[in-house]
Amino acid sequence: MKKVFIIILMSALFLCGKAQVNGVLLSDTANIKLIQVWGNHYERGYAQGYLLANEIYDIYANYLLPQFGTSMPLAKQIIEEGQHISIDAKYANEAMGMVNGMALAGIDTTGVDYLDLLVANSFLDLAGFSGFKNMENGCSSFMSWGNATNGTNLNGKSVISRHLDWSNVPPIINNQVIVAHIPSEVDEQPWVMIGHAGQIGAISAINNNGLCVFQHMLSDFSGPAAQFNMAYEPIWFTLRNAIEMDDYNNDSEYNCNDIYDAIEFNQNGYADGFIVTALSPSTAIEDSMIAMVAELAPLSPLFTFRHNNYFDSIPGDNLYAANYEIKRNDHRHWCFRYLGVANNIGTGTNISDKINWTLMRDFSNASTGNIQFMQFVPEDRYFNLSVYRNGTPAYLNDSIRYYLDDLFNTTSIKKANEKTSDFKIFPNPFNKTTTLYFDNNKDEIFNLSIYSIKGDIVKSVNNISGNTFEFSRDTIPNGVYILELKGSNGTYYKDKIVID
Repeated sequence: MKKVFIIILMSALFLCGKAQVNGVLLSDTANIKLIQVWGNHYERGYAQGYLLANEIYDIYANYLLPQFGTSMPLAKQIIEEGQHISIDAKYANEAMGMVNGMALAGIDTTGVDYLDLLVANSFLDLAGFSGFKNMENGCSSFMSWGNATNGTNLNGKSVISRHLDWSNVPPIINNQVIVAHIPSEVDEQPWVMIGHAGQIGAISAINNNGLCVFQHMLSDFSGPAAQFNMAYEPIWFTLRNAIEMDDYNNDSEYNCNDIYDAIEFNQNGYADGFIVTALSPSTAIEDSMIAMVAELAPLSPLFTFRHNNYFDSIPGDNLYAANYEIKRNDHRHWCFRYLGVANNIGTGTNISDKINWTLMRDFSNASTGNIQFMQFVPEDRYFNLSVYRNGTPAYLNDSIRYYLDDLFNTTSIKKANEKTSDFKIFPNPFNKTTTLYFDNNKDEIFNLSIYSIKGDIVKSVNNISGNTFEFSRDTIPNGVYILELKGSNGTYYKDKIVID
């Protein structure tokens, strides 16, 4: 993975004065804000920083700093060095955009930099090293599909219900957010993060192809602390890579294999004990591609994957996970929540979405620490979410339904950049040349990039002025390509071209 270099900070500061806010607040109800952001990583971070400035700062000042205390400088040093915790440069760039967006919104960011935000997104991993306070969260998940949901309203479709259990302190309760990402990078896809303001990584995430992933703690992991010089990738960034990349493993499928491969890419394991649950649409060929539980640790065995064929006291096409080892070391450590679901699931059949939700609500809640309770049905492209509010845990509150097609609707982008409708390519398809027509009222200078469907850049042209440009294919082979035109003041055009 790429490490964090100070040169990125300089480039981000240079861009700050030119960036527009590529984001919009879609709703603010029931103690959770929903925002949509678009563009590259820096632009999306910038928009989050601007739209959620007060919320991010509240978590930073009133949760993160008190928790780390005098260990904060060491935590930032570990992140910056990149030898013990390794974070891809694109996320550092996003964190820089977030700080700059907060400043634009009027927050005094003196003493706050991108490293603070990366620490906030890596605190679970830092807790794996000796000397850091453990701020772990709980969580549990219950998945059903196939034979388990046949004969119900789901008719074989997959479903997952998930609790996020954390400290019910004001900075956590009061700053819950949903962030719908619409990336401009050609190798990334729209995805939604459900969590808290300032989160760059994925703790609860769903992508446009119906793959979802959720992180838990492996609370009964016992072993030595994480080793230094192992370049552990923070778990939330691993999960974001798996969800955000368009077909992470390039197998032309969107299923749990993307999660497997993203996890196993980190050959040294992870800095602490974690559990990951993942679910895809039930159209995947094998059960192991539809649903899985991963038990991860910095001590061998590093990766343990559990499917519905393992004897885990949960029958049929169902999987449950809380916070203890089940398959790892064949521990089968059943907690009271695990047993609550197991003892009330019956034969594991006729599991409707309501029953899936009810089993989790009644037998797997963490009482006062239940911050978020959600359910996702991949094939139907919606999730239900209730959150902690007014002193009442999430599982006791009514849920709100969100549809992926609404979250990823680009109407907001078009409204923010009215020039989008004034972009034309003619002729298209073309053989030798075509002409781009675009509005340029701000007299911007544009850079042109052409990408293959695989994401490889095949041609670039810089310093384009005016409002038309004749594009020559030169030596580009016949095929379908992505054309991007980026202006110096943030105007952005994107379309497909066909060369025949």
